[in-house]
Amino acid sequence: MRIEIPQKVDNIIETLTGAGFEAYAVGGCVRDVILSRTPNDWDITTSAKPMEIKKLFPRTIDTGIRHGTVTVMIGKDGFEVTTYRIDGEYEDARHPKEVTFCTDLHEDLLRRDFTINAMAYNHKDGLVDIFGGQQDIDRKLIRCVGEATERFTEDALRMMRAVRFSAQLGYSIEEKTGQAIRKLSPNLRKISAERVREELTKLLESPNPSFLKTAYTYGITKIVLPEWDEKEKDGKASRILRSMEASDPDKLIRYSILFDGDEQEAKAVLQRLKFDNDTINGVCRLSRSLYMKIDADEVSVRRGAYKLGRKLFPILLKIRLAVAEGTEDGEALFSKEEIGKTDEIFRMITERGDCLSLKELAVTGGDLIERGMKPGKEVGETLQRLLEIVLEHPERNTKDFLLTRI
Repeated sequence: MRIEIPQKVDNIIETLTGAGFEAYAVGGCVRDVILSRTPNDWDITTSAKPMEIKKLFPRTIDTGIRHGTVTVMIGKDGFEVTTYRIDGEYEDARHPKEVTFCTDLHEDLLRRDFTINAMAYNHKDGLVDIFGGQQDIDRKLIRCVGEATERFTEDALRMMRAVRFSAQLGYSIEEKTGQAIRKLSPNLRKISAERVREELTKLLESPNPSFLKTAYTYGITKIVLPEWDEKEKDGKASRILRSMEASDPDKLIRYSILFDGDEQEAKAVLQRLKFDNDTINGVCRLSRSLYMKIDADEVSVRRGAYKLGRKLFPILLKIRLAVAEGTEDGEALFSKEEIGKTDEIFRMITERGDCLSLKELAVTGGDLIERGMKPGKEVGETLQRLLEIVLEHPERNTKDFLLTRI
């Protein structure tokens, strides 16, 4: 098998091999090329030690030199080059206490998580696939390298990665790998909130967000998202999963559907997972508004768009449409026809430039103060009353008219 690799990656490999070392593209980039996907980045593994790597390239960054990783800069692009290594004892269910550099590619591939991520390639030797990664791709299977219990004991996050990869690729999880997840899922308590957040988000944004059910089956959500287990118990889970499957693969949309209108739960979970404030605010506002009454008329749409803002209101409509798609007959939560009409009205309002916020009002607090109003609470309340007029009658958003209404 010949794999097309970027010229810069090939140049790094050629430089290392030309100096007498082994070097290969390795891991996810090899997997993605076999799957006809475009890799996000290219990693290189080599028998050269970190200081030997640094001597061969004019510009390098000590990204993780203690663990054997040096970033080689070629132009503006950086490529991680890591020395073959054997991981020592894992003391926190995530990171090895120490690593030992070695000269055996087999030993380096043996420490990796799944067979589909444990393949290496260079043009001279072709595809190095010691553990059957290509066969597992053909079988659409996620399988641990070596003993699954050992791989998950070393790094508990790999259990979430197994489910995430299965969701992204539409693969099944091999039986022994799944058994090990069921046994060791409590170890996920040792994993940082940030790492859990990253894997959960990738799962939800995948083409198969319903694989969250797989995480539940293996006992993962009991540890990292116990709120989901409650939804499984009260019968909401199936509808939520169907709705996510019908929605755009967007973080705000998928999380808003996940929390099913429960703003308090959304805030608690997202804060626990240490999301950024913009995401927390957006999901909470969308959750709060999910079941808000919005009639398919201009005034109601303008009021809804004012409450949510121009950016979030169309996202809310997408969420409602996905919920409608995921709702079985007899459960009608939203009418797809009504959502369509509401979307048409919002587009018309937007194109027309109707005022939908205080910032878009034709008068400002300064205008009111110039007319003799004292700065303070009264200014804000007056602007709010004027906005109410404009939301009802957008044609009245002129300075002359509004100042007569003070």
